[in-house]
Amino acid sequence: MAPASLIDTDSKFDPDDLELRDAVRSFCDNRFRPGVSEWYETGEFPVREAARELGGLGVLGMHLTGYGCAGSSAMAYGLACLELEAVDSGLRSLVSVQGSLAMFAIWKWGSEEQKAHWLPRMARGEAIGCFGLTEPDFGSNPGGMRTFARRDGDDWVLNGNKMWITNGSVADVAIVWAQTSPQGDASGIRGFVVPTDTAGFSAPQIKHKLSLRASVTSELVLDEVRLPAAAVLPGAAGLRGPLTCLNEARFGIVFGALGAARDCLETTIRYSREREVFGRPLAGYQLTQAKLADMTLELEKGMLLAIRLGELKDGGGLKPEQISLGKLNSTREALEIARGCRTILGAAGITGEFPVMRHANNLESVLTYEGTSEIHQLSIARAITGHAAFN
Repeated sequence: MAPASLIDTDSKFDPDDLELRDAVRSFCDNRFRPGVSEWYETGEFPVREAARELGGLGVLGMHLTGYGCAGSSAMAYGLACLELEAVDSGLRSLVSVQGSLAMFAIWKWGSEEQKAHWLPRMARGEAIGCFGLTEPDFGSNPGGMRTFARRDGDDWVLNGNKMWITNGSVADVAIVWAQTSPQGDASGIRGFVVPTDTAGFSAPQIKHKLSLRASVTSELVLDEVRLPAAAVLPGAAGLRGPLTCLNEARFGIVFGALGAARDCLETTIRYSREREVFGRPLAGYQLTQAKLADMTLELEKGMLLAIRLGELKDGGGLKPEQISLGKLNSTREALEIARGCRTILGAAGITGEFPVMRHANNLESVLTYEGTSEIHQLSIARAITGHAAFN
């Protein structure tokens, strides 16, 4: 019996959602799994080719409606993220940044002209987007950003730097958040749709990563980037704009991280059945079984929480602190499962022959981005105590 089926979580999903999940799993297993270990080792990933194929599969912006997007349920999107991350966190990050950050920002806050121009091409994977919020000195505190946009006649001129930006070096469009208030008030933060061929825009790739190596990560440099007034996202003002986008991405991580955990656990169960120690399978020893049982329990508990959050999101009632519960739990437990699986595989667990160490390294980043564990703990605690401890 598979570890994720002990309590029959499949019965909680609609048949259409399961059909889509199975299609994504089959496609990713056939197209991406055979090459992901090499991509991770070389630190390269065929982003443009992958984006077009994932666009053809229908998963880019799949939970959005109109403009060539599928309009799928939140639950279906979560299951797709789970299957993508079961192959590699970098693959899910590509889809998440494209659909839940860049596309969602345009879909939620953009003008009709911006939507019509960008969303259909992004849904097909013909145009790639990135999302510029984090800065070298401002991660968990985006309100302190130093990227500044000043008015110059009818135009806006942007200067600043963004850091740790997925897809940045290969993107056709960047959603860049900048301060427009000289006083630095959070209410002055605005979003800008920046074509990456605009003069003054550059995106040097960040090399020598030890995590998310099958993913493109970049810095964004804005040096006197001049944009027309039509580049502003008209519906977004203040931090509510970018934070709403982050909550979309965090929801995908709730399911996605569990995909990495499932892949580690299934790999380890197979290995333990085949590996003989002192004349019998490793799976037959009590210590091994205790580890496998505990990890299965945490995976199942994580799935139940993810499903509940999916129900709330499809019902239109999902709150930020609830997303924090899911993101904190899924990433933290997935990382512990990956580490636990590595101990069962022993020395074999550190090789590229098995995906466990790769997943563990990736999950170290997933634990941090889209809100660190500490930030999500504070979000949860604020909801239950009524006191904010961020400052």
